[in-house]
Amino acid sequence: MTSAAEETPSATLDQAGADPYSIPLEKINVSDSELFATDTLWGYFERLRKEAPVHYCADSEFGPYWSVTCFEDIVEVEKNPEIFSSARSIVIGDPSPDFPLESGFITMDGARHTDHRNVVKPSMAPRNLKRLEPLIRERVIEILEGLPAGESFNWVDRVSIELTTGMLATLFDFPYEDRRKLTFWSDMATASPDQVGAVGITEEERQTALMECLEVFTGLWKDREGKPDSDKLDLITLLSNGESTRGLDPMEYLGTLVLLIVGGNDTTRNSISGGVLALNENPAEYQKLRDDLSLIPNMVSEIIRWQTPLAHMRRTATQDTELGGKSIKKGDKVVMWYVSANRDETAIDRANEFLIDRPNVRRHLSFGWGAHFCIGSRIAEMQLRILWEEVMKRFEQVEVVGEPVRVRSNFVKGFEDLQVRLHPLP
Repeated sequence: MTSAAEETPSATLDQAGADPYSIPLEKINVSDSELFATDTLWGYFERLRKEAPVHYCADSEFGPYWSVTCFEDIVEVEKNPEIFSSARSIVIGDPSPDFPLESGFITMDGARHTDHRNVVKPSMAPRNLKRLEPLIRERVIEILEGLPAGESFNWVDRVSIELTTGMLATLFDFPYEDRRKLTFWSDMATASPDQVGAVGITEEERQTALMECLEVFTGLWKDREGKPDSDKLDLITLLSNGESTRGLDPMEYLGTLVLLIVGGNDTTRNSISGGVLALNENPAEYQKLRDDLSLIPNMVSEIIRWQTPLAHMRRTATQDTELGGKSIKKGDKVVMWYVSANRDETAIDRANEFLIDRPNVRRHLSFGWGAHFCIGSRIAEMQLRILWEEVMKRFEQVEVVGEPVRVRSNFVKGFEDLQVRLHPLP
């Protein structure tokens, strides 16, 4: 997946510290990753929703693009894949012709997308989730009981990454002892070529790492190819034996792997971290949770809405069209800002409040909408639900004790570091 977290040009750096209403409307560039790293994006999206729900940015590091910031307008885009295509790219930046990483089924349209998606669906089906739930709970308990008492630690690394990477290893039937490679490859796929967390890399090193990912998974493919087994629902067995996917070329296979790794890793791990921060920032909601643990499933959906772990998806117009009264030309980039739609008060009552007992809580766009609705949504919700069930059995509070360090990306909306201290139940 091509990065959407490129270096921000100096012309846009001042946005992060400016009053959003002081900048000329036509100059606003919400793809500026500094806004996400500093958590100063909200005022810009609020202004766009009010004044230009379909907004044209003529000059950005990704070229010109349209921003779609309101809930119903995004649904309109999602409902019309024949006009707003996924095929070119699903992030603002275009893929490199020399390294076309975006070739998974998320960048397909129509029947081909459906056929590829259906191959992996059994891994995410209710029957398989029921089978996986005891294993996830066992791992959650092991993680929580291994956490340090009385000292601060990075919740992102010790809990969020550890849980989701273990889940990914299970879904791929990947060697569990090597599971952190999945995290590494996910970071390589989504971060800018010269920045992976705090570790600088070159584009060549990034591509080398992802080709290592392809090599390892090609070995797994060859081991499982021609061995269909209705009881073996790991993603590699399904892909290597699926009628629509058994002939994937190497870059299509890598693109599919990146889609599944990023979809299963970045999104859930950042919702796990974001939930801890949201409860700390809203102590009345934390108390509401302590008083009524039956709110956990509802709270999980609210956490996912509130965090919106993937900030945007992009489409490309296949023809001249109109959206929100604006004329969009064939070939234009159209960016759906889920992070904005999930705070759209015309569609979600009290959208700028974190409410764990929110009615109609599943009305959000964190999983997308329509044909591309996140195939792993139920697994994500299950992991968060089990985690919070087990957390609340052990701890009065997971206290945030330091400023969160956010990922510098306009695509993955997440955290690198969240220092916490545990307060056990009396």
